Amino acid sequence: MKLELDHVTDEMCRTIEVDGGVHPSPAAAAASDGECADDLFIPPLNFAMVDNGIFRSGFPDSNNFSFLQTLGLRSIICLCPEPYPETNVEFLKSNGIKLFQFGIEGYKEPFINIPEDTIREALKVVLDVRNHPILIHCKRGKHRTGCVVGCLRKLQRWCLSSVFDEYQRFAAAKARVADQRFMEMFDVSSLKHLQMPFSCSKR
Repeated sequence: MKLELDHVTDEMCRTIEVDGGVHPSPAAAAASDGECADDLFIPPLNFAMVDNGIFRSGFPDSNNFSFLQTLGLRSIICLCPEPYPETNVEFLKSNGIKLFQFGIEGYKEPFINIPEDTIREALKVVLDVRNHPILIHCKRGKHRTGCVVGCLRKLQRWCLSSVFDEYQRFAAAKARVADQRFMEMFDVSSLKHLQMPFSCSKR
């Protein structure tokens, strides 16, 4: 089957949508790679499950593709502004995965400007179950990804101490006060009308 890429560009998000894509089962995906069962699956840096059908990580490379195939992804959110690597685009194309790219610059403190509207639009993509299973990633899976996941946790009614604990587990020594302040001040009221098909546990 021929797969065609549609490119849509606006101020905050660039998407690459695969028309007529087939989402292979994990077994079929591994078999199609022609790899033996003894080969190791290597997850991307800082990979973790956020909730049912939602994952997070650092920037995946070709070493991680076999692992990502086992997730049966429908969508990927990239929070980096740079053009998506051609090898990654080909991986998306061959696996029927849609890319949502929200370009957020990777600033360092104290020169940090986290665009609230962009985070809000990324959360809308995460909350849409039609995009699941979905992977959220930036370069290291720490700050930009941590902010999106932290704001998602606020929607899930997690207390701030638990939100910060999770953020710090991934950011470690690189934790930023500005990120935590952003998550604390982020207003989730405009997103509360959206359905939340996954667990909404209070922490």
